[in-house]
Amino acid sequence: QVQLVESGGGLVQAGGSLRLSCAASGRTFSSYAMGWFRQAPGKEREFVAVSRWSGGRTSYADSVKGRFTISRDNAKNAIFLRMDSLKPEDTGVYYCAAAVGSSRYSGDYTYWGQGTQVTVSS
Repeated sequence: QVQLVESGGGLVQAGGSLRLSCAASGRTFSSYAMGWFRQAPGKEREFVAVSRWSGGRTSYADSVKGRFTISRDNAKNAIFLRMDSLKPEDTGVYYCAAAVGSSRYSGDYTYWGQGTQVTVSS
């Protein structure tokens, strides 16, 4: 059974940092792309960042570029999202997801975690 489990969310003041983790299990994700999405209250889920397990290619939403960094630990089957210079508009539930190909479209992702809440206070 495939599982993606996020952790690391919490409450932080604007300008602060958080590091989210996503532990993957149940299959080998070496050929998958792993993405982070977020959803704020009353808004649609939006793309944040994506990384392929192999090759190291990454892509970011314009709103987080330069502030967020996606990385992975292949040995641990884990992926991370380092978030710096956080802003109140970064508040939302952050989801880890896996797709066969690198994509910014949530519909292309097959597996999803349960999400972790990030709240940035002003």
